[in-house]
Amino acid sequence: MTETESKWDEKLKRFFKDYYWNEILQLANEYPDQRSLSVDFTDIEKFDRELSKEFLDHPEELIKAAEAALKEIDLPVEKSMEEAHVRIIKIPNRIPIRELRSKHLSHFVAIEGMIRKATEVRPRITKAAFQCLRCDYITEVEQNSFKFEEPFAGCQNETCGKKGPFKVIIENSTFIDAQKLQIQESPENLKGGSQPQSLEVDSEDDLTGDVTPGDRVIINGILKSRQRTLKEGKSTFYDLVLEANSIERLDKDYDELEITAEDEEEILELSRDPEIYVKIVSSVAPSIYGYEDIKEALALQLFSGVVKNLPDGSRIRGDIHVMLVGDPGIAKSQLLRYVVKLSPRGVFTSGRSASASGLTAAAVKDDLNDGRWTIEGGALVMADMGIAAVDEMDKMKTEDKSALHEAMEQQTISIAKAGIIATLKSRCALLGAANPKYGRFDRYESLAEQISMPPALLSRFDLIFVLLDTPDHTLDTKIANHILQSHYAGELFEQREKLPGSHITEDFVEAEMEVIEPTIQPEIMRKYVAYARKNVYPVMEGNARDHLMKFYTNIRKTGEGKDTPVPVTARQLEALVRLSEASARVRLSNTVTLEDAERTTRIVMNCLKNVGVDPDTGAFDADIIASGTSMSQRNKIKTLKDIIRKICERHPEKEGAPLEEVYAEAENVHRIDRAHAEELIKKIESQGDVFRPKRENIKVVK
Repeated sequence: MTETESKWDEKLKRFFKDYYWNEILQLANEYPDQRSLSVDFTDIEKFDRELSKEFLDHPEELIKAAEAALKEIDLPVEKSMEEAHVRIIKIPNRIPIRELRSKHLSHFVAIEGMIRKATEVRPRITKAAFQCLRCDYITEVEQNSFKFEEPFAGCQNETCGKKGPFKVIIENSTFIDAQKLQIQESPENLKGGSQPQSLEVDSEDDLTGDVTPGDRVIINGILKSRQRTLKEGKSTFYDLVLEANSIERLDKDYDELEITAEDEEEILELSRDPEIYVKIVSSVAPSIYGYEDIKEALALQLFSGVVKNLPDGSRIRGDIHVMLVGDPGIAKSQLLRYVVKLSPRGVFTSGRSASASGLTAAAVKDDLNDGRWTIEGGALVMADMGIAAVDEMDKMKTEDKSALHEAMEQQTISIAKAGIIATLKSRCALLGAANPKYGRFDRYESLAEQISMPPALLSRFDLIFVLLDTPDHTLDTKIANHILQSHYAGELFEQREKLPGSHITEDFVEAEMEVIEPTIQPEIMRKYVAYARKNVYPVMEGNARDHLMKFYTNIRKTGEGKDTPVPVTARQLEALVRLSEASARVRLSNTVTLEDAERTTRIVMNCLKNVGVDPDTGAFDADIIASGTSMSQRNKIKTLKDIIRKICERHPEKEGAPLEEVYAEAENVHRIDRAHAEELIKKIESQGDVFRPKRENIKVVK
């Protein structure tokens, strides 16, 4: 034991006995499965200010002393904790990666950020046993983490003393689990125009394999340096490496959010409130006025339906996908950002800047891992068990949109790149937003035509909302009042915070903030959602099932005739089930009642009215979403093709049918007005079904 260790030994033993006796007993009970004792830095400060300062300035020696003291404590149970570690958490010395300097070397620092890369966990040799091949004597050599050391002094056997050859005996050597991580600055903490900086982290033993790329963490550790090596020799520059002592998770999955007994009591109290739906809906983006239907759908998306794993091995997703389409400037992006904030694992990305590999996964050469190819998860993988919000979906490239098909329905991402064949999980709900092609939404045109998205992708969304910006004096007055009130409250808050001599009181700010204050605070809302997803698995009552069946079959019945369109498909029925389950979870009820089913059918009906109605006939038509062409449009296209063929037969001497004649016959005989006929011919021409042998003539492709 060094002088420093012995100096602090008694103090540390006293500290452990006074503050962590119960935890040490629990650790002894669970050892060796559990090998770490977490120590809160604030407890060390309370116990002895000088000791806490020593921990920050000379962490390596003090952690060794603390681990030695822990091993020497007399326990009531017969157990030796030789491999036990002391992990210090809640270090006050939190430093952004870009502000790390040479003065921080060998000090205890806390680095906050997002895990960008994590290599696989592999054994690292700490003590190598070398067998002399001449005399079989075993010489042990301690290994540092940089370079493998061989016994330069030769064989330790006095009668031999030869310089080799040696062979490493694996069974007699000591190994420890090791993993390299790369932590990157959190995107939200960046200043404009700066790229996120990253730092390499070495983690060992029970810290390994605990984090995955995308996790937000605080890593407490000792900042070390490693000399760069160049072709010419060693460089004068050193690279920074953090030797991890403890890892604290910031954003946790729904399963990992810590819910205390008081939290649980508050959650159960909330669930008994008959106004719980109103409260939860009003807690989603309270700074945005109105949109009750959409906020209700977003709340249900947070709670999600139940995932079913069937006996035949197939899986039915429980996540609800929602799409918002509409005019610019009506707070679509605001809604997306708010939902991402409420979700324990939310990822926000914008369509224009997202590529297929950025959304799904990319194959990259890994500089941490000997230059091997590795798979790096994109936004949908990072949002596993959470919500992925994709704004400006209409601006994405066509080939990038096709990457979403599998991620939405099967909730996996299959990769076959650079010799790696893998399937990644993307069990997330997708929340998309898109603007119409020509700026504003035209309710007389089908949805697929207005947002350039493949119909196969649109049909995978459980709910599609159309947000229209229509002037209405009463509503506009309320919205304007709400916006101005929000800004006023924000101005008061900022002035009170930033101007020291401000006369504004805290009570006044709070009173003005009430309008935009969520009924349920985001922190408890996240815990409420997490509690519901973890503990509530509703089963549907008979009358709720009958209601959904009746609703679905009644709408389908309208499409039974020969010339009537298919109103809805089985996908909409699955959406109804998922939404009903989510509605029961809001109440923390394990039963889906008729009330839940009715709420669901109301939301779905509102969506269908806006999206699935044929503008020509006013009938429900699932093909508008599923194929982009309504049945009435298909019939008109068929009629136009027949007209072109007939006119071609009438004028065999001409190349094709004169367009004017086609338009005239379509209008006079079949009641298809000229503007509509022109539009349909343009559509079938772009699909390659007709062509123009001459500028004014048209012919059907055989």
